[in-house]
Amino acid sequence: MKLLTIIGARPQFIKAAAVSRKLRTQNEEIIVHTGQHYDDNMSKVFFDELEIPMPDYNLNVGSGSHGTMTGNMMIKIEEVMLKEKPDCVIVYGDTNSTLAGGVCASKLLIPLAHIEAGLRSFNKKMPEEQNRILTDHVSSFLFTPTETAVENLKNEGIINNVYNVGDVMYDACLHYLKIAEKRSTILEKLNLNKGEYILGTVHRAENTNDPLRLKNIVRALNESGAKIVLPLHPRTKKYLKQYNLSFSDNIKIIDAVGYHDTLVLEKNCRKIVTDSGGIQKEAYFMKKPCITLRDESEWVETIKSGWNILAGADYEKITNAIQNFEKNGEQINYYGNGKASEGICNILKENL
Repeated sequence: MKLLTIIGARPQFIKAAAVSRKLRTQNEEIIVHTGQHYDDNMSKVFFDELEIPMPDYNLNVGSGSHGTMTGNMMIKIEEVMLKEKPDCVIVYGDTNSTLAGGVCASKLLIPLAHIEAGLRSFNKKMPEEQNRILTDHVSSFLFTPTETAVENLKNEGIINNVYNVGDVMYDACLHYLKIAEKRSTILEKLNLNKGEYILGTVHRAENTNDPLRLKNIVRALNESGAKIVLPLHPRTKKYLKQYNLSFSDNIKIIDAVGYHDTLVLEKNCRKIVTDSGGIQKEAYFMKKPCITLRDESEWVETIKSGWNILAGADYEKITNAIQNFEKNGEQINYYGNGKASEGICNILKENL
């Protein structure tokens, strides 16, 4: 089979790395990088560390408004699809790259596989929610990470070709953590000891683009008194400057880091404060209490299990959780057996 994989953002590189390792043993895979994440710390380092083959096509779309970015992607992706004539198009997650690839495949009547289908935050103001809903409704194969995602799809009338294979990020975490612990020197570089720091990330537009939300988050982190390591996303850096906000000495600001360093920082921290969907899950995989800087989460299992708490951009909730929130309850394996990628490949082989 000839499979065309469309990726463009950090989480998609990680997911694609797990699946591509299985796909390429028996199939031809064409990789299209939209260029949605184009900074070296957000893109190139992941291809290097995850040993993903360099993209066959780099569309270099870059940043812009949602309409401009998605429209430019669609124009270029359609050209690639018409040239390559793949048997199936694979998209991941919920970014503009996901939506652009999904719409193009649907219009050209090419079977579309959506990996990480069925997630819902039930907040349609989020661009990610819009992208995931629209992509699910034009997909030919829907690979879900959890049973909750299957139920979400069923509630929207999607019941055919839905497969609960587990989470490909769990596959990636299991595989790359062993490599990361041998190769990463991030703890030595930052002079960190296991369990003495909290890992933080802030990047979602709902937090960075809103002056009040970002101000509350910065104030809460500053006044928490905790030692927090914060890899700074380019978007966050831009808005901190624009709103004239700064961090106190208890916050250790570093540039965005690669996947190996991220895994090691997660593995050795005390707890995690984040607005990232992927890092919420990685916190769960690593058995770390997670404080989520959002008002809702797609990963409801982590919250129900007592390992994740929603703090939004509420100053008091964030500071209280940093000081007092700990793991609460036994972990349940909601995310499969680490063989989701293998299941996806087998299903596509049987059906295409």
